[in-house]
Amino acid sequence: MKITDYISKMATSGRRATRLSCRRNMALRTLPRAVGMAVVVLFVLVSLPSCTRDTENVSSGLDDYYYIERMKKLRLSPAYTGTGYRWTMKTASGRDSLVSTEREYIFLARDEGTYELTFTLDDGGRGYTQSFPVMVVHEGVEYSPYTASVYEYRPAPGQFVNTMPYYEEGDNEETMRQKAEDDLVNDVMITLGAYGGYVTFAFDHTVVNVPGEYDFYLKGNSFYSDIPAYAERRGGSSEPGIVMVAFDRNMNGVPDDDEWYELAGSEYYKDATLKDYSITYSRPDDHTPVADQTGVLTDTLYIPWTDSRGNSGHIYQNMYHTQSYYPEWLSDDELSFTGTLLPQNGVDESGFGSYYVLYSYPWGYADNHPNDSIALNSFDIDWAVDRNGNPVSLPGVDFIRVYTGVNQYCGWLGETSTEIARAQDLHVDVEQAAAASLSASARKGE
Repeated sequence: MKITDYISKMATSGRRATRLSCRRNMALRTLPRAVGMAVVVLFVLVSLPSCTRDTENVSSGLDDYYYIERMKKLRLSPAYTGTGYRWTMKTASGRDSLVSTEREYIFLARDEGTYELTFTLDDGGRGYTQSFPVMVVHEGVEYSPYTASVYEYRPAPGQFVNTMPYYEEGDNEETMRQKAEDDLVNDVMITLGAYGGYVTFAFDHTVVNVPGEYDFYLKGNSFYSDIPAYAERRGGSSEPGIVMVAFDRNMNGVPDDDEWYELAGSEYYKDATLKDYSITYSRPDDHTPVADQTGVLTDTLYIPWTDSRGNSGHIYQNMYHTQSYYPEWLSDDELSFTGTLLPQNGVDESGFGSYYVLYSYPWGYADNHPNDSIALNSFDIDWAVDRNGNPVSLPGVDFIRVYTGVNQYCGWLGETSTEIARAQDLHVDVEQAAAASLSASARKGE
């Protein structure tokens, strides 16, 4: 094994941060004599400086240095407690920049290199200070820039439900989650149904929040009208979905309820946007369908709903989609959703219900602009706010949730329902990932 391979293995074992201590470095002496000189040089340059504090560092809970793959989280948890904590990182200019005042700090970096950190404890006495480097290395297996997994798929009723993805008898929540995952990974559209329906997904790494840059892109099926007067106002078919993000701060690998933050789009602070809005849909009961005068809507009493504002209505069934609109794999007779409600964006431009135009919001929503409008379909983690609308600072996100943000019905077009395909991390090089994938396939003989 090459010395570089040995160090790489030590650095990326288990795809977790590997803590290296002086005692562990002593094991390098067992390497073959052919690489002995290289090992000695490495030991002198890297290991010896930390040996002077080895005993104290073990008790402090912090090591002398760390290796971590880029875009992976490293939890730094000192054993000491005090009245105040400071974590600083040395900038390119040599200045110490404050990164946290919490006892624990989660380090996360997009770029490879060496990062100099300093932890300072105030305990009312002499305190404690420790500086150490974090070496960020390239991942052992190249990251995909695209959606890698789906954690939950729970659409509201809608005309494309049970077809995008396709429901088959015997499917349950797990098999439909898997189908949604297969579709998103392969860039196939899925529906979220009417207001509130959602999907939760993730990449194979943490999406890093890079200041001043968009962080990820979401693909939908929105389009502008082919009538210039409407297209100029960005009208056509926009079915905006609200985007939420979660940072796995406790590193348990699942999106916990208290970790979610909404990305505040262009409509978030406007009076017409409702917060803490709730809606409940009921499974269709046995009743005589009531069609509209045109016959396009075959049942205007199909799926009833009530909301937290005292309103009620129905999801209509139309002649174009005759399957069940209620998620067939769910046993619940009622489905409830809570979130932010955007103002209705559909306008009956015909005046008598034959031509609806759904106008795009300026920015900050999924399935809101055509896919070739890259910036308008991209998202900045710095838009994150808590449930009171206060901005929050997140180093990155591990989970993304999209839910249909509008409750409206637009004639023969039906209910407004967000549809999405795969997402993309804008900080992972697409060409590099593709080349690595081709190389891996070639090695496997594919």
